[in-house]
Amino acid sequence: MIEYIAHPENIDKSLKRSIGPTGLILLGLGSIIGAGIFIVTGVTAANYSGPALLISFIISAVACTFTALCYAEFASMIPIAGSVYTYTYVTLGEIWAWMIGWVLIFEYLISASAVAVGWSSYTVGLLGSAGINLPAYLTGSMAVGGFINLPAVVIIGLLTGVLILGAKESTRINTAIVIANIAVIIIFIVVGMKFINPTNYTPFTPFTPFGIAGVFQGAAMVFFAYICFDAVSTAAEETKDPQKNLPKGISGSLIISSILYIVVAGVLTGMVPYYLLNNGAPVAFALKYVGSSWIASIVSIGALCGITSVLLTSLFGQTRIFFAMSRDGLLPGIFSRVHSTYKSPLTSIILVGTVAALIAAFIPLALIIELVNIGTLSAFIFLAISVIVLRRSQPDIPRGFKCPLVPIIPLISIISCLFLITQLSSTTLQRFAISLIIGVSVYFLYGMRKSKLNNSEGDDLNGVNLIATDTLIETELE
Repeated sequence: MIEYIAHPENIDKSLKRSIGPTGLILLGLGSIIGAGIFIVTGVTAANYSGPALLISFIISAVACTFTALCYAEFASMIPIAGSVYTYTYVTLGEIWAWMIGWVLIFEYLISASAVAVGWSSYTVGLLGSAGINLPAYLTGSMAVGGFINLPAVVIIGLLTGVLILGAKESTRINTAIVIANIAVIIIFIVVGMKFINPTNYTPFTPFTPFGIAGVFQGAAMVFFAYICFDAVSTAAEETKDPQKNLPKGISGSLIISSILYIVVAGVLTGMVPYYLLNNGAPVAFALKYVGSSWIASIVSIGALCGITSVLLTSLFGQTRIFFAMSRDGLLPGIFSRVHSTYKSPLTSIILVGTVAALIAAFIPLALIIELVNIGTLSAFIFLAISVIVLRRSQPDIPRGFKCPLVPIIPLISIISCLFLITQLSSTTLQRFAISLIIGVSVYFLYGMRKSKLNNSEGDDLNGVNLIATDTLIETELE
């Protein structure tokens, strides 16, 4: 049986429980709805899926559903910061936990950067429609003819400040943004349905211009739209009654967002020929294309809300991964220090914000998106493996939620993720392999030597993972 023990000496390295079930669902919606609808849809339709974009979204949603069931089981059982990193630590051991932690760092940092670039595109377009034209060298990387993407840097800086205020304040801001975002999406659906032209749906699958392969490649690309639903699990240590509320937050946010994605994809490709959607603001473009420019301006504002929310939750998730790894000794201890007033991991937040801003400033969007996807898919594979392993090694551990049909569901999740990885480019696979080599090197040069599991007695650990005694440390602070 997993035992939760509060250690007074760990109070300065624990987070405050302040998020309820509604806040979790809204956190999940904030992390999912935004980038997929307002950024990735156009690029994917134009280059991969064609009019069958909604099929690509359905494929990705199904793959994510199997993964979400695995997440829900672990989140109800181990309600502590760290997400898949923590789950892997408990089941597979430290070296594998380090690798998945490294992958999660890779995922969240680059995800936040990609979303910031999309935010910049919508901001520049909105300002342009108001007659304010920013110089090109301040709105894009050198790869796209600019020098620095300044709007992306500015928004990351502002949201970094919000995160410092703590989880409760961050979720309040996120809630307001999500409500505005969903309202705008509904406006787009209602208005866009009036302009659907059935001829835009041809050629549909399986005879799209890119064939069936293009539909599956599109699914691998739009997977970017769903990846951040695991941000809900990174908030485990800040969740009230986590055994019950975390499964609700994960499943609820994924179901709602999947429905919205599929409907928007159908409306968007019905409004505009797919080959015209290859731009950074496809929803606003579609409305302008059918002559609804004033609604396009409203949607652009809503898109900024949605993308801001995704960016906020991506940065939130990354800082909690840093926090958990630092608390276990795998990263310098400074990253697990908690602000005395705001109860937020201050140093981690500042570091994550700085690095994400640099990536967004100088790297183009297309490259960023593919790198995010492969990192996330790899993390999901480790998660499913961990569910299978823990069911066999610790079958009697109390679980607030049980993934059904184990090991069948986790195996389907693994196969789905592996298949989507094969749809990514060979260049992306090579870059990811290089990042893993760097990650292994960092572990052996620093993490293994500094690890509290390797250098301390189990009950001295500040972290949450005690494999030898099957004990998890949890601090309950209100």
